[in-house]
Amino acid sequence: VDYYSGGVEHDILHLIYSRFFARVFRDLGMVSHDEPFTQLLTQGMVLKEGAVMSKSKGNVVDPDTMLQKYGADALRLYVMFVAPPEKEVEWTDAGLEGSFRFLARVWRLVDHWLPKVSGTAVPSPDACDNLSAAEKAVRRKTHDTIRRVTADIEQRQQLNTAVSAMMELVNDLYAFSETTATGAPTRRAEDAASTVERTETCAVIREAVDALVRMLAPFAPHTCEELWEALGHTGGFQAASWPAFSEQVARAEEIVVPVQVNGKVRGRLTVPADASEADLERLALADPAVQPHLAGKTVRKVVVAKGRLVSVVVQ
Repeated sequence: VDYYSGGVEHDILHLIYSRFFARVFRDLGMVSHDEPFTQLLTQGMVLKEGAVMSKSKGNVVDPDTMLQKYGADALRLYVMFVAPPEKEVEWTDAGLEGSFRFLARVWRLVDHWLPKVSGTAVPSPDACDNLSAAEKAVRRKTHDTIRRVTADIEQRQQLNTAVSAMMELVNDLYAFSETTATGAPTRRAEDAASTVERTETCAVIREAVDALVRMLAPFAPHTCEELWEALGHTGGFQAASWPAFSEQVARAEEIVVPVQVNGKVRGRLTVPADASEADLERLALADPAVQPHLAGKTVRKVVVAKGRLVSVVVQ
């Protein structure tokens, strides 16, 4: 078995049984491996008012009530987003409402841009030579989000941070929409539909929402299936592939690097992503926000964690 996921209450006996039988089959020559699972994830428990949910304790949540009010997708998304899968979770209705609102935001975003980006007439951003700085930023965020979500799901099994990355992308798409002729999803549909939008803008939005719907599908399959069809795709998600990202596009042109003096953040540098360690040290020591904390003191050491931090030790 490539991947086994089970509740923490079963992490002893079930494993003993499965490992025992795997070794029996190995000794009988029926299999060649020693262990039954390549990867194991032990899920945390869902708590209500500090106690494990149990019918005998009368502290269970009626799923039918939650499904009728919020839908299966919101419930599924909440369970995956509320905490890392191996941690215990304290159930709150407010968290479920937050997941429901997020899915509503995604629906409004895609529905708002449908008249401009649905169908096959929208070109790929790779075919557009005149992307503005804001459009390039949207592309970078899209590809960086694909990179983060792919790693969170396939390598780290941290589903909550995957959802968080998609929420960041949705926030950026809302902010970008406000700068376009089409406007934000809060704009009246008839007003948005009558505008003429830049081809480049339509291209980066189409790429972003296509990727967003595919990444969100494992968490909210019913909602995303509807949006996928509305975007003009046929065959459903069984015919769709996971979105790919470009390392070159995902790479930021500029990064923000905090500067610490004796362990306290005293400034932040906005520098090219390929800035050298020598450049980072020079800029940190010359930063106007940092210099008052160096005045009259001797710099003993400067440690540069490239791309993450500059730490200055003074005495």
